[in-house]
Amino acid sequence: MPPRSYPTARQKRLGAELRKLRERAGMNGATAAAFLGGERAQISHIESGRYGVSDERVRRLAAHYGATDRYLIDALARMAEERSKGWWDDYRGILSPGFLDVAELEFWASSLDIIQMLHIPGQIQTEAYAGGLIRSGVSDLAASEVSTRVEHRMRRRIIFDRPNPTPFTAFIHEAALRMRYCDASTMREQLAFLCEVSEWPSVKIHVIPFERQITGSVHSILYAGATIPALDTVQIDSAFDSGFLDAEPQLARYRELLESIKSISLGTEASRKFIHRIAQEM
Repeated sequence: MPPRSYPTARQKRLGAELRKLRERAGMNGATAAAFLGGERAQISHIESGRYGVSDERVRRLAAHYGATDRYLIDALARMAEERSKGWWDDYRGILSPGFLDVAELEFWASSLDIIQMLHIPGQIQTEAYAGGLIRSGVSDLAASEVSTRVEHRMRRRIIFDRPNPTPFTAFIHEAALRMRYCDASTMREQLAFLCEVSEWPSVKIHVIPFERQITGSVHSILYAGATIPALDTVQIDSAFDSGFLDAEPQLARYRELLESIKSISLGTEASRKFIHRIAQEM
């Protein structure tokens, strides 16, 4: 089987974690490849995400590397079992890989925590609001491209529709509730939908009012929790692409940021009333 031309961010992450296990064991790629009965390039392709790897092979490599963290090994083996294509693959070659990587990250996450400073989180946008937001960010997009991006964004809601919805907590700054990316009626519709969403069992919405003091530099992020904290991922929000962070010091900083933001945010009921009041002012 030829190597993948464009491995996903999650496939790269699995390979990177296997590389970390090998390096901790002080083993070079040639030695690891010999264990599998292959050449150095085989390990290189596995660790770059360009080759798929079975859950059995993950466990064999982990044992060969002397890895003892059973929870990490089990989690990596589960990642290796993700063989079927996801709904986001329908957009491969149509949207840039960053859009697909975000959808894949959300789909497999055990929990999602979001900070949004300037607009409503994509997973809970209405179609009209999403279209207005996308057009405001990239004014020369063709109508078909806008439509495809909106469709993709709406399909990300699958995380709420399955038997065990993904726990979803959003910290939304008041600025995001007031920014006019579209006309007043569309904004009122969006805010009404936000109030509706806030009552879904798996969703918590917290508003950060203007009057609350923010310490330090805060920007929009998505924190995707995994089955174990070591495999958590932070996505840095961008209108044009997606950046992913997973080094432990980075994850620790963003966990602290979430706790800091939580401490200055309104509770869920107060946030719902706050959003409703802003909608009435539109």
